[in-house]
Amino acid sequence: MDGGGPYTGVNNGRVVKYEERINGFVDFAYASSNGTKELCDGTNDPDLLAICGRTFDLEMYHRTNELCMMDAYYGLCVLRPEGESFKFSNALDIGQLPGDIYFADSSSINNLKYVQHVPEQPANLDTTARFLKYDYKTGMVAVLLKNLSLAGGVAISEDLSFILVSEFMGNKIWKYLLKGPKANTSEILLDIQHPGNIKRAPSGDFWVAVNFQTPNPVPAGIKINENDTILDMVSIGTPFNGVDISEVNEFGGLLFVVFPFASLGAVYKAREE
Repeated sequence: MDGGGPYTGVNNGRVVKYEERINGFVDFAYASSNGTKELCDGTNDPDLLAICGRTFDLEMYHRTNELCMMDAYYGLCVLRPEGESFKFSNALDIGQLPGDIYFADSSSINNLKYVQHVPEQPANLDTTARFLKYDYKTGMVAVLLKNLSLAGGVAISEDLSFILVSEFMGNKIWKYLLKGPKANTSEILLDIQHPGNIKRAPSGDFWVAVNFQTPNPVPAGIKINENDTILDMVSIGTPFNGVDISEVNEFGGLLFVVFPFASLGAVYKAREE
């Protein structure tokens, strides 16, 4: 990655950057200008998070070396499209050559505070999530998929021919085609329990964060290819059972694991191909 890293958002609107093994994770940016450490550090108060922000996904646009951020409260940062209202912005990926940004708005009516109270509130009844595209040349936003139930992951294929979109409460991973005779159509690639974010692996395949319910969440990472084949599965296991997982990202031979509502993370050694 041209901008170094990797980067991750933490539960107080802060974005941190990993600077090798000397400095570890250091502060990089804040989603909100009001997101000071004094106000936001260590908080899980939903009302404070609405002030501080909560960044869920990051992607580097290599042409300009800019970091694009999807924040649950502040939407698409760095490149912010006009004309669309976002209630719960979540995941994104960037087509590096054209510069188009594909992203998910997890709900058109509810924010992160609502989602954090599942199952007390019936978030599974919310089918207002959307999958959208920001056109770099025109600056316009288009809705590509709608009526989704908590869309939570977006990943573009290496050859820019398709995009994977996860539907957390719908228990599905969609494949949206960008090229070929079926371009601009979608199909269900995989049925799986509560898929979170999706990240492309160095191999060109994809890591998906999943939350198996037995009945409490059992976090795991699965590696899939474009033909719905599960290539690998990593059980996150103790002490993380019962904790929701949102992302598994492979970088430098390691798997970086993100938990959206807990003050912890994990790093695993990736299996060799």
